[in-house]
Amino acid sequence: MDKEQILLERQREAKVVRKIVFITASVILLIFAGIVTGGYLYVKNALEPRDPQDHREIEVKIPIGSGVGTIADILEKKKVIKDATVFKYYVKLKNETGFQAGTYHLKPSMTFDEIIASLKTGKVYKDAVYKITIPEGTRLKDIVAIIDRETKYSKGEIEALVNDRTFIRQLMDEYPGLLTEEILQKNVKYPLEGYLFPATYTFDDENVPLENIIREMVKKTDDVLQKYLPDIEQKKMTVHQVLTLASLIEEEATKLSDRKLISSVFYNRMKIGMPLQTDPTVLYALGIHKDRVLYEDLKVDDPYNTYKHAGLPPGPIANAGTDSIEAALYPKHSDYYYFLATKTGEVLFSKTKEEHDEKYNTHIAGQK
Repeated sequence: MDKEQILLERQREAKVVRKIVFITASVILLIFAGIVTGGYLYVKNALEPRDPQDHREIEVKIPIGSGVGTIADILEKKKVIKDATVFKYYVKLKNETGFQAGTYHLKPSMTFDEIIASLKTGKVYKDAVYKITIPEGTRLKDIVAIIDRETKYSKGEIEALVNDRTFIRQLMDEYPGLLTEEILQKNVKYPLEGYLFPATYTFDDENVPLENIIREMVKKTDDVLQKYLPDIEQKKMTVHQVLTLASLIEEEATKLSDRKLISSVFYNRMKIGMPLQTDPTVLYALGIHKDRVLYEDLKVDDPYNTYKHAGLPPGPIANAGTDSIEAALYPKHSDYYYFLATKTGEVLFSKTKEEHDEKYNTHIAGQK
C-alpha cells in the first residue's frame, strides 16, 4: 500500500471516529438533558402541596430531638408531603430552624411554608376561626360592631377595652413611634380612632384575647407607616396629624376622585387659616351617619366641627387606608379652595366661592 492510500485510509478512519464521538456525545447530552429536565419537573412537582384539594387533618407526631431528615421522613410517611428529600433540602436552602416537637394536625393541601411555620411555632395549623374585615374609612364605633358580630366578644367589652387608659398606655409603650400623648388629648373622642388599620385579620384560636385582636390592628398601622416616617418628619408633621388629615380625605373621597387633589384643597385652606368646612367632621361631632348635612347641623358646638374651628380636628374621624395616607403626605399643587362631589361620584374643584356656588347650583341643587 503506497503512502497515498495509507493517508486516505487514515482520513476515513478519522472521519468514522469523529462521527462516533459526535453521536456518542449527542446521546450523552440528550440523556443528560433528559435527566436534568426530568429532575427539574420532579422537584417542581414535589415542591407543590401533595393534594391542594385534600383538606383532611392528619395527625403527625414529631418526637423530641427530631432532625430535619427525620421530620421529612415522618411527613412523607404520613402522606403530608410528596418527597422527604426535596422537603429536607428546601428547609436547608431557606435556612429554617427551630422546629418543635409535638402533635400536629397537618393537611395534604398545605404548602411547604405553611408546614414549616406550623412546626416552628409549635402550633397546630388550623383554619381561621375569626375573620374580621375592616373596610377603608370605617369609624371605631363601627369596628366595635364588626368585632362584636364576628367574635364571641360583646360590644360592651370591646368599647371598654378601646377606651381603657391602662391598655392604651401599654400600646403606647409597645408602639412609641405611632401612639403618642396626642391621642390622649382632652378633646379626642376615641384614642385609637384612626389607628386600627383597615384590612382583613384572621385568628385561628377561638379564645384569642380581645387585647390581641386590637393589638394586631394597631401593629398593622405601625407596619404600614414605617416607610413614611422620614417624610412625615421632613414635613414637620406628627403621625397623629397625618392620620387625622388622611381620615378627612378618606371620608370625602369617592371612587372617581383624585385624593391628592382633595388633599391640596385642605392644605391650601390651612395655609391661609381658612376653615376646612368638611361635612364628615360635623357628622362625627354629632355621632351619627346620614347622607345629607343640614344647615342646623353645622352649628354643633364641638371641637371636631371644622365649620366652627379652623385647622385639623383633634384627631382622626375614621381609619384611613394607604391611598389616603399617601394623599395626606403628598398632595398635588393646585389653586383650588373648594370641591364638591356629584351624585355620580365625580368631584368638582373650584378656585373661588362664586365658581363653587355655580357648580353647586348646577350639579347638586338642580338635582334635588
